[in-house]
Amino acid sequence: MAARGVLRTAEGGRLLFWCPGCDGAHQVQVGDGPGPRWGFNDDYDRPTFSPSVLVKTGHYCAGQDGKDCWCTYEARLDKPAPFKCSVCHSFVRDGQIEFLGDCTHALAGRTVPLEAF
Repeated sequence: MAARGVLRTAEGGRLLFWCPGCDGAHQVQVGDGPGPRWGFNDDYDRPTFSPSVLVKTGHYCAGQDGKDCWCTYEARLDKPAPFKCSVCHSFVRDGQIEFLGDCTHALAGRTVPLEAF
């Protein structure tokens, strides 16, 4: 991966940005190629992606309702879970992350600047 502006670039047209709400990277695919693709304004310092970026983990993923997940990890294995079940839904516009109200982290409903990582 290579740093470019506030983003990281990776193979296959993947662009990564740091999400302060999840304290981790999210990625989208841009340009031509297989799989879902996002629109990108070609500005690596103040990126805009369309449509929104939705990341779900654990029991929030389709088909996982009622199954064991990160929420039940500690009870099952008697040690803390390395991840959390979560939803992160945002628009990335003009170098800002607009977190939507369905996010499960503390930045839900807020807008913050993208920062390089």
